[in-house]
Amino acid sequence: MMVPAALLLLGALTAVVAPRLLARADWPDREPVVALWVWQCVVAAVLICCALSMTLSAAAAWQAVRGQVFASAPHGVMEAYPLVTAGPWAATTAVTLACAGGWSMAMLVREVLRARSRRRRRRAELLLRAPLLPGERPAHGRLVVLEGERADAWWLSGATPGLVVTTGALRRLGDRRLDAVLAHEKGHARARHDWLLHCSSALADGFPQVPVFAAFRDEMHRLVELAADDMASRRHGRLTTALALVELNEERGVFGSAPAGQAQVPQRVHRLLSAPDRLTPTRRLGLTATAALVPVVPVLVAFVPGLRALG
Repeated sequence: MMVPAALLLLGALTAVVAPRLLARADWPDREPVVALWVWQCVVAAVLICCALSMTLSAAAAWQAVRGQVFASAPHGVMEAYPLVTAGPWAATTAVTLACAGGWSMAMLVREVLRARSRRRRRRAELLLRAPLLPGERPAHGRLVVLEGERADAWWLSGATPGLVVTTGALRRLGDRRLDAVLAHEKGHARARHDWLLHCSSALADGFPQVPVFAAFRDEMHRLVELAADDMASRRHGRLTTALALVELNEERGVFGSAPAGQAQVPQRVHRLLSAPDRLTPTRRLGLTATAALVPVVPVLVAFVPGLRALG
């Protein structure tokens, strides 16, 4: 049970140390895309630690599982793992981690189904407020204008995605700022940020007592907006994108005592106007490569006894 225990310890250490290091770093706001990648690698490493620990614990507890896990392993590899001498904790660990994995999948399925239900409901409301003309067919990237005094705009994903904007937003935004909003929403759709939000919400809702998953969800919601802001600002300028944010959110009171869910809007506007320096390409590449190695570490830990036996 030394390797499964080491994997669990490594997963716990990663879950505690990595978020603290990222919270102290000053570069995630400057490079949100890199920060998104780093967070995904950290959470992937934690999940891989749990999955490998579950597999090896199950192999130690049950002969049938052991035969399947080491069926294609060279001679001497299985003997390198002290599985036969494992105590009664092996079965308990394997069952507990398997239940946690099943619960995670159930939470992800629930999150996806909820998102689809919200999307269907929005589409039904949209068809009532802006029905298709006779002979008109839904087109990819369709712009739908709704009557409404409140300035609002959102990207409607699905089979026929498109931008929905109110007449209040059209009056306030103008052409250039509307193009910036469209680029922002298209950036979300192109990078599939919805799946990042689904996965992070599923983990945070499924395991509310695990701080790393709550931090992962909060950072995903924040960083995807920063990444989409950068996509829009590269095409239409930082000032235009910042003004579009201000026009869309000014009536919601987010620039005073903002609600908790919208407190980041002033920070996003300030970030766009202050234009923080980006990292050098060499450092971005270094961070990306280092983060990619994080999920590899638990794999190496799990394979060390077998590699020693083959050596």
